[in-house]
Amino acid sequence: MPASSSHRDATAAQQRRGFWLRTLHQWHWISSAVCLIGMLVFAATGLTLNHASRIEASPEVSNRHLQLPPAMQQALGDREDGNAPLPAGVARWLSEELSVSIGRRPAEWSAEEIYLSMPGPGADAWLSIDRESGAVEYESTRRGWIAYFNDLHKGRNTGPAWSWFIDVFAVACLVFCFTGLFLLQLHARQRRMTWPLVGLGLMIPLLIALLLIH
Repeated sequence: MPASSSHRDATAAQQRRGFWLRTLHQWHWISSAVCLIGMLVFAATGLTLNHASRIEASPEVSNRHLQLPPAMQQALGDREDGNAPLPAGVARWLSEELSVSIGRRPAEWSAEEIYLSMPGPGADAWLSIDRESGAVEYESTRRGWIAYFNDLHKGRNTGPAWSWFIDVFAVACLVFCFTGLFLLQLHARQRRMTWPLVGLGLMIPLLIALLLIH
């Protein structure tokens, strides 16, 4: 009986280990598939950001001048100073004329002019409207694709949708890392260098941070 009981315990332990191994492998490959493209992009932009001073950029600046139609100028009304979106009709007309998305961005209103800042990843833009004459000045600056992806990396001027993507991506990366850690632990007996290599991955950045960053 004791031998039979011991055999059953060993079989149950092996079955539990097999279950967790299959589960961890499943979560690990699913999270790696979700993270793959994002990790490639973030790793590449990590390099470009780390060497940003060596990467030359040639910003392209464009400037346009428009005249608001009288009806659009009247739609601006006598609004007090403050922050508020442009009237829907004016925003739609400017979007069509300038080929940009004005939307419901808040503008800065004063007695003399309306100023609207429109920053985006890898680019910056603004427009001003003279409230008396209806003259519109628009300026756009584009810093290229590298700057665009660098700003995506930092979440700079990217909007709420990209912010949500970064959060989901970060959670998927954590799942990928933790399942990888548990898989290392399950396979550590057959791979003696597992924990020394994990410790090395911890110690190298820690020593650099403590000794070489001033």
